[in-house]
Amino acid sequence: MTKTPPLLALSAAVALAFTLALFAKDETPKTPSANPHEAAADSADAPDPAKEAALLSHTRQLTFEGKRAGEGYFSADGTKMIFQSEREEDNPFYQIYLLDLETGDTERVSPGFGKTTCAWIHPNGKKVLFASTQDDPDAKKKQKEEIDFRNSGQTRRYNWDYDEYFDIFEYDLESKQYTNLTHTKGYDAEGAYSPDGKRIVFASNRQAYDGSMSEDDQKFFKLDKKFAMELYVMDSDGSNVKRLTNADGYDGGPFFSADGKQICWRRFDREGLTAEIYTMNADGSGEKALTHIGAMSWAPYFHPSGKYLIFTTNKHGFDNFELYVVDAAGKKEPQRVTYTAGFDGLPVFSPDGKKLAWTTNRTASKQSQIFMADWDHEAALKLLGLDGTEAAPQPTAEPAGENRPDFSATEPEITADDLRQHVEYLASDELQGRLTGTPGEVEATAYAASVFEKLGLEPAGDDGSWFQPFTFTAGVKVGEDNALDLTVDGKPVEGLEVDKDWRPISFSQTGKIDAANIVFAGYGLEVPKQNGSPGDEEEYTSYFHLDVKGKWVMVFRYFPEDAPKEQREEFQRFSRLRHKAMIARRKFASGIIFVSGPNSKVNEELVPMEYDASLADSGIPAISITTELAEKIVASAGKNLKDLQTELDGGEMAPGFPVSKVKLAAEIDVDQESRTGRNVLARLPADTPEARKRPAVIIGAHIDHLGPKAGPGSLARDDEKGQIHHGADDNASGVAGLLEMAQYLAAQKAAGKLALKRDVMFAAWSGEELGLIGSSWFVRQAGHADETASPHAATTTGAGANPHAPEKAQPANPHAQPQENAGLSEHFSAYLNMDMIGRLNGKLLLQGIGSSDYWTGAIERRNAPIGLPITTQKDVYLPTDATTFYLRQVPILAAFTGAHEDYHTPRDTADKVNYEGARDIA
Repeated sequence: MTKTPPLLALSAAVALAFTLALFAKDETPKTPSANPHEAAADSADAPDPAKEAALLSHTRQLTFEGKRAGEGYFSADGTKMIFQSEREEDNPFYQIYLLDLETGDTERVSPGFGKTTCAWIHPNGKKVLFASTQDDPDAKKKQKEEIDFRNSGQTRRYNWDYDEYFDIFEYDLESKQYTNLTHTKGYDAEGAYSPDGKRIVFASNRQAYDGSMSEDDQKFFKLDKKFAMELYVMDSDGSNVKRLTNADGYDGGPFFSADGKQICWRRFDREGLTAEIYTMNADGSGEKALTHIGAMSWAPYFHPSGKYLIFTTNKHGFDNFELYVVDAAGKKEPQRVTYTAGFDGLPVFSPDGKKLAWTTNRTASKQSQIFMADWDHEAALKLLGLDGTEAAPQPTAEPAGENRPDFSATEPEITADDLRQHVEYLASDELQGRLTGTPGEVEATAYAASVFEKLGLEPAGDDGSWFQPFTFTAGVKVGEDNALDLTVDGKPVEGLEVDKDWRPISFSQTGKIDAANIVFAGYGLEVPKQNGSPGDEEEYTSYFHLDVKGKWVMVFRYFPEDAPKEQREEFQRFSRLRHKAMIARRKFASGIIFVSGPNSKVNEELVPMEYDASLADSGIPAISITTELAEKIVASAGKNLKDLQTELDGGEMAPGFPVSKVKLAAEIDVDQESRTGRNVLARLPADTPEARKRPAVIIGAHIDHLGPKAGPGSLARDDEKGQIHHGADDNASGVAGLLEMAQYLAAQKAAGKLALKRDVMFAAWSGEELGLIGSSWFVRQAGHADETASPHAATTTGAGANPHAPEKAQPANPHAQPQENAGLSEHFSAYLNMDMIGRLNGKLLLQGIGSSDYWTGAIERRNAPIGLPITTQKDVYLPTDATTFYLRQVPILAAFTGAHEDYHTPRDTADKVNYEGARDIA
């Protein structure tokens, strides 16, 4: 609700910094060399997000949609929030939105044209106010001019213009009518209702237009319209206007205290160099300065207790605005709340004083959005040296779940206890790690099917069953027809032997591969940037500026082993050989070559044939070679393999390079042993035939894991290799979430509270750990259904009339089918995936938002009632089943709580799962 200080020629640098603070600019300006607040900065209080835990917990992003959002204010009952955002395609200026914090639904309450700012909800909840230029006859013209300016490629620094057409409007939420409350020339804005709804306090520079200002002040006003801002109060119908302040400088950003007896605001000095926090009585008497910091301190807001206020200050530097609290009497030293570099401002408490919302650019894209956190009132009182009045809440213990769950004991709601019950069984010793094709996987899939059956869902598998079988490669050996032809400078390298110098990978495409050059691409990794914008580079990529089309890609087998722990855990998830091969295939490489490297401590340099067992033909030739052979290859380009690996092992990106003097041709032959796994498929049907014809939503999670001992993909230590890999987080947690969601939605539908607009399908995939086999088989059969004329052909995809008669799975080569890449958007409107949702600790990654423009708005609306700490990620090529659907043109959204040191080890057990976090995610 507050705006920038006066912008005079002598203080341009100061105003520039303040503009950054207010609007949380996408790009942070460099700090001016002449910083009048430099002496006020406290070097001992360097940015440290961990320190925020003293007062804030469960910090999460509330708004996601649009270029930016901010100034969020709660309704009197705490169930709604009104805020401003730039999210209209045809309007480059702010508009006002009302967010229902219980449902997540958002409604625009401003007219959609003109400029708007500074909104507030009436205590009765039936109307709102905001400032707007909607009565400006040139409003739409100015709007178009700004759009044209931006479309021309020109840029300007974002600066609030204090348009004289701004008036305060009231909007009736029932009648949808607007009423102009001020009708006065000049900038009228920054309004807020009193707690009883009878008065409105606001700021205005109207004195500059009525002839009452002195000649000197008029000169100041011509330089900067903010100089003339003063505080006023009026009745809620716009009558009985009374001026409250008469001091030099910009007075603005007023709010009533919770009891309506006081008003807080901020006051800038005449030159606009500094601002301090003030309070006064509601009638304008008793002015008191609470701060004397000598920096830009602004945006104050009372805690409902009335004992202290929260505000924003840049005492730590121009471009680092932090939140502070100060006691209501102004007798205590202000105390710091946030410790994150950048902009944190415009803070507001919820009516019960238990939550804090504020505007911040701590997003990865540096765009301002509204964040929310739980507020520790007792800790704030203690920090300020004030007496506490409430006991701090104590955590409650979770009851232990049963080892073998009794489904009748579960609740229709999604609960932590129910999730624990599912996870403890799926991750128990009895299921032996749920390896695809083993008795443990059979029992796990039978358990999921039994839950779906008890919920009254419809089976959606083959032949009217709950299951969809598929064949996969369980055992492999080197075939008889293998050959490698390597030439360096046109000279062949003689004597290369299979199983000695090189070996095909079990998932390799077989047959003859023509000669092609080689490109070295480090570890062959692509790790997506979190919360990036479209077109952003990857957070880590081995392919930076590399052209690999039509060439062999040579990569190290593992991941940077000396990288920091958190980065190493993230690398692990993207380091599966199958995933690296998929990345190379996506970049149109001719083949991929894996080498362990001189720094890797391995018992066998060549990749064993049982590693990453998958479908016969992955679509790309894949081989492993010895370190000695790899050294010869890179030496032809003047490189040393050990030096290359050492440089990469620290975790920093290093460029790859072409090896133009080397060409490689191959013939690959792999003999395979086939086994059978099975998916579990269920359907919650829509109510009407018309709704059932619409593309279905499908929700999935993989049910398989690594099995009773270290095998493909295991990261177990040597002393753990004979132990069960329980897979509690990966992915008993996701399956538990799937079962709970199915139970909740089925119960809501049965109670008449859910009118489905389309079918919802639930899928427990198997074979994910072996290369996304189960989900890949499902989409292939769905695509195959489109090509056949069978009356039941489309039923696997949820679009047909008979949901139980899909085509039977055939053990044919799936890559020989012409429908391999057929789009499935006519059958599925979206695919939602849960893979490893059991370790929520500070953030939930929602991946794949780049697959549809719908996701950011949906995340904002649906997360508002829950308050998860969400970080979004646009990347769509993920090491999980969601990628299978994206490749068929289906929008995807994948939930993931992050990699950890127990990933793919026997240490991933049920006792380490965050069940409350998994509940909120589900």
